[in-house]
Amino acid sequence: MLGYLGRRLALMVPVAFLVSVAVFLLVHLTPGDPAAIILGEEGSSQTIAALHHELGLDQPLTTQYAIWISRVLHGDLGRSLRTHQPVTQAIGERLPATLELGLAALLWSLALAIPLGTVAALRRGSVLDVLASGFTVAGVSVPNFFVGILLILLMALVLRMFPVGGFTPLTVDPLENLHHLLLPAITLGTAGAAINMRFTRSSMIEVLSQDYIRTARAKGAPWLRVVRGHALKNALIPVVTVVGIQVGSIIEGALVTETVFSWPGVGKLAVDGIFGRDYPVIQGIVLCAALSYMLANLVVDLAYAYLDPRITYS
Repeated sequence: MLGYLGRRLALMVPVAFLVSVAVFLLVHLTPGDPAAIILGEEGSSQTIAALHHELGLDQPLTTQYAIWISRVLHGDLGRSLRTHQPVTQAIGERLPATLELGLAALLWSLALAIPLGTVAALRRGSVLDVLASGFTVAGVSVPNFFVGILLILLMALVLRMFPVGGFTPLTVDPLENLHHLLLPAITLGTAGAAINMRFTRSSMIEVLSQDYIRTARAKGAPWLRVVRGHALKNALIPVVTVVGIQVGSIIEGALVTETVFSWPGVGKLAVDGIFGRDYPVIQGIVLCAALSYMLANLVVDLAYAYLDPRITYS
C-alpha cells in the first residue's frame, strides 16, 4: 500500500507541471490587458507601459513562467495584480467558504441520491422509478445557474423564506449561516444528486442480479440485510468514482453558484480574476483545483480496497 501511495504521489509532480504550463499559456494568450483594465479609461500608453514594466508583463513569457514557477515551488503563488494581496492569502481566506458550500452540496447530493437510487432499483418499473428517472434527466439537463435563479425567485422573492444571497460565517451565527447556505448548496448539489442517483440505480440493478445475492436469499437472510450488507456496499463502487470527481471539482463547480448567490468563496474570486485579467489569481486557483482533482482520485482509489476486499494495492 505504501509503495502504491508513493508512486501515485510521484506521478502528481509531472501532471502538476503540465497543468501549470497549460494554464500559464492559456491565461497569458487570452485577449485583454490587465494593465489597461487596472488603469481604466484614463490610462495613457505611457502609464500602461510603465505598469507593464512594474508588473513584469513586458518580459518574455518564458521568463515570466520561470519566475512564477520558481515562486510556486517555494509556496508563493504571487500577488494579485489588482489588490496586491498574496494569492495564497486570498485563496486561504476564501477557501473555508467554498469547502463549506461544497461539503453541504455533496451531503445533499448523497442524502438524496443513494436512498432514491436504491429504492428505484428495488421497485424497478414502478411510478417511483419513473419519477426518479425523470429527476435524473432534469437534474443533468438544467444548468445550475438556472436552478439558482429559480430558487431565488421562488424561495427568496416570492415566499421570502431565505435570503437572496450573502454569507454569514459559521463561527458568528450558525443558524444564520445555515439560512444562507441552503439555497446555494441545493443549487450546486442538484446536478450531482441526479448523476449519483443514476449510477446508484443502475449499479444496484446489476448487483441484485448476481449469484451471491440469490445465495444469501436462499440461506434465509433478511431482505433488508441483504440489501444493506451485500448489495449496497458493492453497488457504491461506481458511485464512489463519480463522487471523487465531484469532490475534486468543488472549486470549478462553485464558480457560477458563488457568483449567483454572492458567496465569498474561491469560485467568486476566480470569476473576479478572470474579468480583471488577474493572471496570478487565475493561475493559483486553477493549480489548486488540479491538485484537488488528483488528491480526490487518490482517495477514491484507496476507498476501493475498503468497499471491495478483492481489490488490493501491493
